Amino acid sequence: MLFDGGFTFSNFLADVFAVFIFILWFWLMITVISDLFRRHDVPGFGKVIWVIALLIFPYIGIFAYLLTQSRGMAERNQERAKHAQEQLRHIVGFSAADEIDKLGKLKAAGSISDAEYGRLRARLVE
Repeated sequence: MLFDGGFTFSNFLADVFAVFIFILWFWLMITVISDLFRRHDVPGFGKVIWVIALLIFPYIGIFAYLLTQSRGMAERNQERAKHAQEQLRHIVGFSAADEIDKLGKLKAAGSISDAEYGRLRARLVE
């Protein structure tokens, strides 16, 4: 327990908060380490230095990585998501032309408006 005095509501809240902070730290550590090891622009020695920093100074290391690498993390996540989407389209057999044809039929039937058709078609074309 965090405080003396037995089981009280304030001790319970402090314990719940401590568990929450630990889970948050653990999740951030996994996120940072997975991003670090997926990177191709950091050499092996750089990865070793980051891992040592994360192990010796866990909170400071995580915050330093997030502060210095957050923009790159977001870009890499977007690239991975687009790559996964393209792989899924390839596996499923998605064709933009087929989807545009379906949109044309929905527009002709009056199910979607011209504005919706244009927006959805633009999203398919990109």
